[in-house]
Amino acid sequence: MDHPLIDLINARIEAAEKDGAFDNLQGAGKPLPQCDDPENELLNRLVRESGGVPEFVSLSRELQRLRAELQETGDRSRRQEILKEMSMMDARIEIARKAYTK
Repeated sequence: MDHPLIDLINARIEAAEKDGAFDNLQGAGKPLPQCDDPENELLNRLVRESGGVPEFVSLSRELQRLRAELQETGDRSRRQEILKEMSMMDARIEIARKAYTK
């Protein structure tokens, strides 16, 4: 079944073509860039452009923050808490990395 506005959409595209709206577009005449996941390429591009990163990357950044906090902290009980958090973070990173590569 066609979209109910398909005729209007096609008419607008034809009018834009006649007006030259598609002339001199960036990348015109060049092959499309390679993509590993064509079904999700648009979603992946939007995530990349908005600064999104895989979960294991954001978790790794959090782990770096915890390491820096550990170096600055002299309180023994807080250091133990940080070490526990770091241990859990390592496990979460490994799980996220395995999920990402599937």
